[in-house]
Amino acid sequence: MNQIKLIIFDFDGTLGDTRRNIVMTMQMTIKEMGLEYRSEEECAATIGLPLAGCFKAMFPNLQEELIPRCAATYRRLFNENLQNFQPQAFPHVVETLAALKEQGYTLTIASSRSHNSLVELTQNMGIAAYISYLIGADDVERAKPNPEPVINTLQAMHFEACETLVVGDMAVDIQMGASAGTKTCGVTWGNGTKNELKDAGADYIINSMDELLNLSQRNNR
Repeated sequence: MNQIKLIIFDFDGTLGDTRRNIVMTMQMTIKEMGLEYRSEEECAATIGLPLAGCFKAMFPNLQEELIPRCAATYRRLFNENLQNFQPQAFPHVVETLAALKEQGYTLTIASSRSHNSLVELTQNMGIAAYISYLIGADDVERAKPNPEPVINTLQAMHFEACETLVVGDMAVDIQMGASAGTKTCGVTWGNGTKNELKDAGADYIINSMDELLNLSQRNNR
């Protein structure tokens, strides 16, 4: 950890507590599209995937031409739901990001949600000032677990993989970082389990955001 200079964060389930908004919007979309009901657990299991991937995972036999309609319906409903249910940052996120920035780390986000959504949510949560670069699903051709979001971030921010830590709550985040050659850190307060993060090969696992401040002194494998 002593050589880490860049930290790439996932957003949903890592920085932002968006599970309620995502699941509610997913279920509303499924109902509006006339698809078969999916439980909270089934919807939450797709968090971290691009929208098209979410619907393909839940409905493997869904006609290909319906997927863009599902994604568009989801985006509309998500924005409507934000008027009543504004997601919040997880505990210790804001102050930890501020401390990491003060210590000289460069902080970025690589997410499977849209770029514009990331801009809006980071501003609403009061963390935008700490984030130097954002990559959304619409900024890449190949989303998580493909390493493209990390590789593009490294190129844009002029860092090497060996100087980078990827932090996320899902196996796809860990796989993305590992495939790009970075160190990886799983977080247990999001949508993935500790065992899933271990099985994905996380170099570190933390139970609270502020543990990042002392990560170099710990080994959470």
